[in-house]
Amino acid sequence: MKPITLLCFSTLLALASPGSGQPALTIYNQNFAVVRDSVPLDLKAGVNTVRFTETTAHVETDSVILRDPSGKTALQILEQNYRNDPISQELLLSLNEGNTLEFLVREANKPDRTVQGKIIRSGYVPHGQSAMQRYGQRYYQGQMAMAYSGGGNFGAPGQPIIEVDGKLQFSLPGQPLFPALADDTILKPTLEWQIRTAKPAKLDAEIAYVTGGMSWEADYNVLAPEKSDLLEITGWVTVDNQSGKTFKDAKIKLMAGDVSKIQPGEPMDYGFALHARSDALGMSQPVSEKAFDEYHLYTLERPATLRDRETKQIEFIRAAGVKSQRVYIYDGLKLGNQYRGWSMENIRNNENFGTECNTKVAVVREFKNSAENHLGMPLPKGKVRFYKQDDDGQPEFTGENVIDHTPKDEMVKIYTGNAFDLVGERKRTNWRVDNSNHWADESFEIKLRNHKKEAVEIRVVEHLYRWTNWEIVKPSEPFVKKAAQVIEFRVQLAPDEEKTLTYTAHYTW
Repeated sequence: MKPITLLCFSTLLALASPGSGQPALTIYNQNFAVVRDSVPLDLKAGVNTVRFTETTAHVETDSVILRDPSGKTALQILEQNYRNDPISQELLLSLNEGNTLEFLVREANKPDRTVQGKIIRSGYVPHGQSAMQRYGQRYYQGQMAMAYSGGGNFGAPGQPIIEVDGKLQFSLPGQPLFPALADDTILKPTLEWQIRTAKPAKLDAEIAYVTGGMSWEADYNVLAPEKSDLLEITGWVTVDNQSGKTFKDAKIKLMAGDVSKIQPGEPMDYGFALHARSDALGMSQPVSEKAFDEYHLYTLERPATLRDRETKQIEFIRAAGVKSQRVYIYDGLKLGNQYRGWSMENIRNNENFGTECNTKVAVVREFKNSAENHLGMPLPKGKVRFYKQDDDGQPEFTGENVIDHTPKDEMVKIYTGNAFDLVGERKRTNWRVDNSNHWADESFEIKLRNHKKEAVEIRVVEHLYRWTNWEIVKPSEPFVKKAAQVIEFRVQLAPDEEKTLTYTAHYTW
């Protein structure tokens, strides 16, 4: 059994709990969903043929579970077939290739008439297949080459070819008139089962399955007053239904987290997601949240109709008075693509590595996702847009970025852009290396300029990339070690002040 089938089976059993005939959806932010619906069955003893026409166009057929939620009737599915070729004009044309049909011609100020045309090629492309796949890449490229070289355009593979009065044309001469439909034609994507049961039964069976074509994402709008760092945060979930089916008055849940889901041709990914248990926000919300397995489940409190090809937005967070901090970070190291993939030993032996300078000072907004800070709900990953009120009260856009899934009580840190009035310069002032005695010294001078009208603190981040054994010699400012090869200086600057920071890194190996 494939790993994805195991994953889907356990998920479906957990989410497809018995209930009424109301459809239920659990949508993941990885372009798939779990659907639960009901199937009315009137079975006789023995083998029964059952059709279900309320499935999506992207159902994963090997994930389907059909069962009696009460457990009173044993259903044995002998065979399951899925057809996703609903009847259409294009499909009927393909079924009549080689045949002659009547076409109804309507023209202005003329009586309706019919003409006969032979279907040489229908131009029909099966669901989920491109025209190039159907007719072959070589054929397509050959026809395009002939067209570009002046040899005539024989029509793209999606075009029909109709013979009328002994002449070919690349369009329908009118509205085609087809013979009656056969008994096995379908109007919607259909699941068909051969079900055996020991005794007659009439019940509402439960069907659950995984489908593609559905996704959701979170978006956050953050508003800051002109002269305050207290934020107003509004969070939206956007649900997108491209499944080919409308769900009326459905119970909708949203699963957040990095759920392992195998895509065709992809290996298993044994990544892990970190999540924590959540506390309530303390007020009525249109979306409630709870921990579920190793993920977080958000439930829409009201049933909603989710139409096919519809995008629906629902507010799930509204918080005011969120304390935040604006942080300025200067990381002067600028590396080009020519150093991609270099080993640490190659870096240590290259004198010019790390001598290019970045002058931009980054702006980062930080706030804690805690109940004390008027938040405290695990935040699903999504885009965050920042606005700041001008002195006339009008909000102005000041940057955006993306946050990952963030548990409660964790810090949210978002880069929003670069400061206009802060400048940094980083210059290497000395380089000495003694390979015989296995040491090297590298000295830097970093200049910081504040052109603002208020004092600021700039956090200067330096990377000790030459080797793992290092010592900082004669620093002009105190520093803290942030990681194995990262240090940080915090430099205070008055309005219109310039400061120079110096240090030497001593490496041994």
